[in-house]
Amino acid sequence: MENLKTMLQGKKGLIVGIANDNSIAYGCARVLRDLGAEFAVTYLNEKADRFVRPLAEELESPLILQMNVENPGELEATFKAIEEKWGKLDFVIHSIAFCPMEDLHGRVTDCSKDGFLQAMRVSCYSLIEMARLAEPLMKDGGALVTMTYYGADKVVENYNVMGPVKAALESTVRYLAAELGSKKIRVHAVSPGPLKTRAASGIAHFDKLIEEAIARTPEHRLVDIEDVGMTTAFLVSGGARALTGDTIYVDGGFHNMA
Repeated sequence: MENLKTMLQGKKGLIVGIANDNSIAYGCARVLRDLGAEFAVTYLNEKADRFVRPLAEELESPLILQMNVENPGELEATFKAIEEKWGKLDFVIHSIAFCPMEDLHGRVTDCSKDGFLQAMRVSCYSLIEMARLAEPLMKDGGALVTMTYYGADKVVENYNVMGPVKAALESTVRYLAAELGSKKIRVHAVSPGPLKTRAASGIAHFDKLIEEAIARTPEHRLVDIEDVGMTTAFLVSGGARALTGDTIYVDGGFHNMA
């Protein structure tokens, strides 16, 4: 039986969502690179470039591209560059989400229409766009992996409007998996436990979530970005060829505890 490194050797991908070396996307990138995969990396804007580029260069990424999914044409330009470089694509890691702070910190009841639509646009609809653009490049099949959270399924205090947004993302994963399965394209949602990332720091009273996770998980520890990266690497590999459309929890068993 092939080992994971053999399965990933030479695979070509796209990783979206690296902001710094604490990012979930960076944890995935580091593991995938160690296992022999090669990938394009994107950064949000010029301000983010100085943080992301050194990490992408360390990972030997041949394509480092500016991409904000809200800017017309940038998503399409990214996939065009990948097509010109490799002519194919084996995997996409979608690890981006955004909600305006005033809406994230308020009740779902009080969320503004513009804030809700922006959160859905960046956090959910962008996965649909990436699936559509990746489909013709995944000529031999492939995998799309997005990041979700327990708050999609249960009410988590202070997660607020991102709960409904992530619930929509998980449903989108199931529908994309059903539609793309005939082309051997698998779609997964990975649900990590609380992680000390820049994005998570925007959640009010995040320290309380961290403390609860440590107290309730069977091993009484937090997961880290490498844990998420190892699971993602398996899902991208041929070892997960019979899995698609699921939400995979990487939370140390937190979601099983009452």
